[in-house]
Amino acid sequence: MRRKKTNFEDSLSKNMRTYYEYLDRLTELAISMFEWKNLPDEIDERFLEVTLFTDGQAVFFKDEELDQYLALQVATNGGFNVYRVPLRRRAYAVNGYQKQLNIKDSVIIYNNMLRRNSIRTVKLYAERLANLDRIIDVNANAQKTPVLVQGSDQQKLTLTNVYKEYDGNAPVIYGYSDLDLKGFSVLKTDAPYVADKIYQLKTQTWNECLTYLGISNLNIQKKERLVADEVVRNQGGTIASRYSRLNARREACEQINKMYGLDMWVDYREDYREADDEVMFAGDTGGNTVSDMAIDIRTK
Repeated sequence: MRRKKTNFEDSLSKNMRTYYEYLDRLTELAISMFEWKNLPDEIDERFLEVTLFTDGQAVFFKDEELDQYLALQVATNGGFNVYRVPLRRRAYAVNGYQKQLNIKDSVIIYNNMLRRNSIRTVKLYAERLANLDRIIDVNANAQKTPVLVQGSDQQKLTLTNVYKEYDGNAPVIYGYSDLDLKGFSVLKTDAPYVADKIYQLKTQTWNECLTYLGISNLNIQKKERLVADEVVRNQGGTIASRYSRLNARREACEQINKMYGLDMWVDYREDYREADDEVMFAGDTGGNTVSDMAIDIRTK
């Protein structure tokens, strides 16, 4: 017979499902932002971005025996040049493929200028967002059932059934002759409603993560219209975050092109660079007049 879940197990399950939901959403955003141009057909762009996201690095090389270019996971074997670039590196894949390489026949593509992965930071934000989401759920539910019922052991089943009627929004709750109204008491907890404030904090946390990923967002909370200067200043952190990951990839493209005579390049996808970066807003033009304006903040 299958054991019934306890309240703790049910809560833990919801916590984990919420966490992985945010982790998946943020991961999808992170790995779909870049568009690789003139990438050899045999290279899987999705796998390359997932590897950079999780490992922080990948290696690009040409396998002469297979006569094709590959971009795979990499393990450095020690030994560095004066700029701390690994001299020896080993490409590997889940099917058992391995290839010993060096600095002269391969190029390491890094995820960012720190040469670290992004999944560690994304996991941190996913944990924060999931925690805030669950706080909202608990607080919202407390508005529906803010009561504490106290009674004897003999009345436990009766009180449980009465509460089920209450929890199920029954318009009428019937009390039978065996219900001793003097034998139990009800304490209203009157939990304060703070879900709206927590949701605002969650929105700010979400926007903070988007800024880290280099995705334009409006994380200024104010009732009045934003003037042009406020919008531009607000996007400064977003643009700065873009340079780290984008420039690391472009630096690798330059090295690959020089080594193999290719014409590879990478950029943000068009919807991120144009539709997302050309911010439309109501701009203050002075003299108490307001007109629609646009500012192009795309990364060239």
